[in-house]
Amino acid sequence: MLRRERKGQIYTDVPDGGWGWMVVLHFFLVNTIVIGMIRAFSVFFVVFQEEFEATSEQVGWIGSLMSSLGFSAGPLVAIVCDITGDKTASILGASLVSGGFLISSWATSIPFLCVTMGLLPGLGSAFLYQVAAVVVTKYFKKRLALSTAIARSGMGMAFLLVPLTKFMIDQYGWTGALLLFGAFTLNLVPSSMLLRPIHVKSKNISDIKSSSLPANGQEMCETEASHCNEIFASSTWDSTIQEAGQPSTSLTVPQSQNQEFNNRPKDGRLMHITNGESNKKRTTLWRCKQLFDISLLQNPFFYIFTSSFVFSQFAYFIPVFHLVARAKTLRIDLLKASYLVSAYGIIEIISQLISGWVADQNWIKKHHYHKSYLILCGIVNLLAPLATTFPLLMTYVIFFAIFAGAYLALIIPVLVDLSENSKVQSFFGLSTFFVGIAILSGPPIAER
Repeated sequence: MLRRERKGQIYTDVPDGGWGWMVVLHFFLVNTIVIGMIRAFSVFFVVFQEEFEATSEQVGWIGSLMSSLGFSAGPLVAIVCDITGDKTASILGASLVSGGFLISSWATSIPFLCVTMGLLPGLGSAFLYQVAAVVVTKYFKKRLALSTAIARSGMGMAFLLVPLTKFMIDQYGWTGALLLFGAFTLNLVPSSMLLRPIHVKSKNISDIKSSSLPANGQEMCETEASHCNEIFASSTWDSTIQEAGQPSTSLTVPQSQNQEFNNRPKDGRLMHITNGESNKKRTTLWRCKQLFDISLLQNPFFYIFTSSFVFSQFAYFIPVFHLVARAKTLRIDLLKASYLVSAYGIIEIISQLISGWVADQNWIKKHHYHKSYLILCGIVNLLAPLATTFPLLMTYVIFFAIFAGAYLALIIPVLVDLSENSKVQSFFGLSTFFVGIAILSGPPIAER
């Protein structure tokens, strides 16, 4: 029979706490360090322009690659996670980010940096972020909005890295700063060890959904319905069937019936689900089908969520990348410009925590909060060209941080609600793929 061995504690219901808070801690560190690196790029942006005598559009591609791959590599991350496990995939991501920054210290051109500071850290951040986000949804249900808000508030804490980046560049040069960043991101390797596997076990056999078996397995079960019911009714021997992106479910079979099951003639019915090369190939193909589930393209909620996600992220990274450059254009001191980014980070932390707590109260549906924050965020961005002085620019940053932080805290809870707690990995991966394409073109287009 199919049996997939994975260590981890078995729960009969989502714990909504416990070790889940350690997973939230890891997700918090991922947001702090990875998003901090993206925001710190706004300081490197100006330095690279002067060092390599490049245009804003040329340098902008580095940041675009870094941030876009963090999303567009979602389907690849889903496959790697299914093969290696969440913990190993997260460690791989941390290694890619760290290695990319270390190699970038030897950069001699903008194209070189596009690969070492754009592609490698971007791909690594995709592994780190998506793995942490999906594991959090496995540990939390009632407190999902608050837990993700706490974790994503690390994005606000990332403001600390912006003045620190300026200080390190002044003290050690941009090459020394990149070396220190590479060493700093290695801290995500031990924190990835906190991603303990979790298996939520159904209380009754009736809880097993039809999606827990391949299509041919479902048909076989239907033809052997009475025999299956007899087997499931008297359970003494455990064997676990768990597929990619699905909750762990235990099927129990008595020893005598198990022997009868395996010795029956191969007439195309349930006994075809046995150990063997053909079964492994069928299972692998089924997992790939689950990860690239094209049935999502028939789901109207997928289109609504993805389009909202695409346009919001398309605009979100533009102020983040170009805030310091905009301040420099207005002849604002670089140190004061770094304060703008810091203020943004502090306000975003508070906004995300409040937004997550309010959403968990279930006064209204989460997607209503989400769309309201997006509308307000868009209005603030329309008024951004009027900010031509430091006080006005600070005012813009404050309001943008309030509404942006509020909607960012609800992205994952809204996704889980719309996906109805099933196919979260494929729903998330396919949505972020399209988001990555939008982010890739956002900042460079903004320069034109």
